[in-house]
Amino acid sequence: MHGFRARVFLRPISLCKSQWHHHHGGETHFSRNLSATTGPEFMEPVAGSSMQMQIIKALCSGDRRKASDLLLDFGSRSHSLTANDFVDILKYCARSPDPLFVMEIWRFMELKGVSMNNICISLMMQTLCKGSYLEEAINMMDFLGESQRLYPVLPLYNSILRSCTEMQSIIQANKCLDLMEKNMVGKSEITYTELLKIGVLQKNLPAVHLIWLEYIKHYSMGIIALRKFIRSFTRLGDLTSAYKTLQQMVLLATRGNISVARTFYGKLYSTRLDIPVPLNKELGSIMLDSKENKQLDSCIQYPPTYLPDSISASIEQQIVCMGNKKVKSAELDGLNGQKHSVLRKVLRWSFNDVIHGCAKQKNYMLAMKLMLQMQNLGLQPSSHTYDGIIGAVVSHGSFGEAMQVLRQMKQKNLKPYDSTLATLSVTCSKALQIDLAEAFLNQISECLYPHPYNALLASCDALNQPERAVRVFAKMKLKKFSPNIRTYELLFSLFGVVNAPYEDGNILSQVDAAKRINAIEKDMANNGIRHSHISMKNLLKVLGEEGMIRELIQYLHVAENLFIYRSPSLATDLYNVVLHYLVEAKESDMAIQIFKNMKLHGCHPDSETYNIMIDCCSILKSYNSACLLISKMIREGFSPVTCTYTALIKVLLENENFSEALNIFKQVVLDGIQLDVLFFNTFLRQACYKGRIDVIEFIVECMHRQKIRPDPSTCGYVVSAYVNSGFHNTAIEALQVLSLRMMSENGNIRAEKKNFVNEFILAEDLAAESQILKLFEDSEDEIAVGLLNLRWCAIAGFPICESADQSLWAKRLEGKQL
Repeated sequence: MHGFRARVFLRPISLCKSQWHHHHGGETHFSRNLSATTGPEFMEPVAGSSMQMQIIKALCSGDRRKASDLLLDFGSRSHSLTANDFVDILKYCARSPDPLFVMEIWRFMELKGVSMNNICISLMMQTLCKGSYLEEAINMMDFLGESQRLYPVLPLYNSILRSCTEMQSIIQANKCLDLMEKNMVGKSEITYTELLKIGVLQKNLPAVHLIWLEYIKHYSMGIIALRKFIRSFTRLGDLTSAYKTLQQMVLLATRGNISVARTFYGKLYSTRLDIPVPLNKELGSIMLDSKENKQLDSCIQYPPTYLPDSISASIEQQIVCMGNKKVKSAELDGLNGQKHSVLRKVLRWSFNDVIHGCAKQKNYMLAMKLMLQMQNLGLQPSSHTYDGIIGAVVSHGSFGEAMQVLRQMKQKNLKPYDSTLATLSVTCSKALQIDLAEAFLNQISECLYPHPYNALLASCDALNQPERAVRVFAKMKLKKFSPNIRTYELLFSLFGVVNAPYEDGNILSQVDAAKRINAIEKDMANNGIRHSHISMKNLLKVLGEEGMIRELIQYLHVAENLFIYRSPSLATDLYNVVLHYLVEAKESDMAIQIFKNMKLHGCHPDSETYNIMIDCCSILKSYNSACLLISKMIREGFSPVTCTYTALIKVLLENENFSEALNIFKQVVLDGIQLDVLFFNTFLRQACYKGRIDVIEFIVECMHRQKIRPDPSTCGYVVSAYVNSGFHNTAIEALQVLSLRMMSENGNIRAEKKNFVNEFILAEDLAAESQILKLFEDSEDEIAVGLLNLRWCAIAGFPICESADQSLWAKRLEGKQL
């Protein structure tokens, strides 16, 4: 019954013009600003106050039906109702707010022929706006504007605009602007404030510039108005206009043009008289919907904020004075001597706005210039100021300078914001300073976004520290902080693989990997997060690294359903991951089938795809197929690169065609293609298996001349080839030379790493090898392997060769003709 009664009263009061024109036997006048309205209608005793209180009590208790019955009974008891009899009820509705009962009262007053006064209409408008009934409020204003007996004042329009901006309703704001233009009510400074908010909400920088140009035609600039424009310019990314406006604010402040005070509640306001001005039709026309706004922004370019030449010259002169530090102008003395702390606070706020805008736009130089100007003006930077400065500093890529700014904060006993700590944590994570990054992260009391955690997890992934990543993720869970998809992308990369890269996957590691994957996916489901393109790619890599081919194909089908069928352009790299691990597992038939399916699904192979399939030809030992793929690759616009030739040579070597492989190698060198260690290891691997010492020595010397440093695999192939042929002493000598070249660029550890010889290689301490193994934790694999190789050679009784150039084996290889 309650809902039915509400609908009965709501239906005839849709506030359309046709229905509004039927009422009002009395007369209501809006002769002046409501904030200044006085008269007997506000002072006389209210009749029927007891009945009003009964209705209010019924509304407070939630008994809407009783309140409606009391309202009807109120009308039947009295035949001489006035607007004052409803003021208390309307005040309660405005506080609640209760727009539905306000409409009910309006309908009742219409039926009884009660004439409304200013305060009733003001309270009704306030209730409708608070209750988000903007359409009805605008229709009410439309009717009042067309009536010959009623004239809505500008503050009511401003209140509707304010509600539109609070609700981010651009459509209703445009309707209100059209109505203001139609009724020719003009604009006040408050109107401009709301127009600025709408411009920022629309991201309409041309509109904000036009508001500025119109404002300065009618008003002299004040501190409060300048602050609002500065805030608008910075939010829209116009640092040039924001900076110029800020300098004008400084100029006004130093001249003593303040006009700022505080309300009883501490809110700042301008003490200047706000005189309405005529409405500009051009200004109202640019407040458009989002589609039209984009078209306008692309075709209309407004110049940066205009300042008169005299003002600009004064600003520049003042900046020069502040830059010299030797000249202290009287104006600056006047600013520092101001008794008004409010003025300094407003100035600091505006400086902070522009500094934070600099941080967003990575304008480091302007931020530091503003910081210096604040100090010269005697404005003490706050924690908020330093938050913007640190943001600008880290955008400049200066980790050390950010830490220096933090030390300055501590010297001034300023506590950094959570956002400042988050920025510092992210910066430390990017610099791989993960101890500092984690320390800053632990100081954050509340983090509103997962980026700092994700940055630290990414650093743990880069440094191969999954143990720390477990701790970081546990803290996220402890703080009940919900991860996002980027978190799970990193979790797959960090924890999915069990044995790789140091061991091949086996049954036990595959079981553990499956449990980890299930746990991560379950947590994703609990948080309502679906796989992204990157998380699926990382998951496929995990399965491939562990050799879980069956699961790899299953998840490929899942990826096809999620991404590939919907957007084939994103699928190529997913197919490449699967093809790579199928070839690595020597599943050539399956790889060929996936390659065919890839093209059937509309996914175009790229250079990496062709390189993988050329590598697949080594399993089939089909050199002709590899040449056909290279031909097709070139026709589709992909040039062969190092890995292409590596795969092609691998096919030749599988067929034991060393001569042709060496011919291709020599041609690649002549063409100037930059080679890598994997290319040479391909030769060494097959030469080792076939016992081709001549090829081994030829390739090692080529590596040396091409300045390609060996890796552990290089050492293994060369030493194994000599040992298999019975040349044990040569094997040890070669191991020393290759280890030295692997550890240092010129193969001389005495010159580059003097401490290694005594601390690791010749040390008698039993813990030396444990210390060497710790280098693996810091991802210094080559150095760790080289030290172990040299230490084992020393333990075997062979003298240490401190420079590779001193080795007889290396000298013998230098004499070979290439």
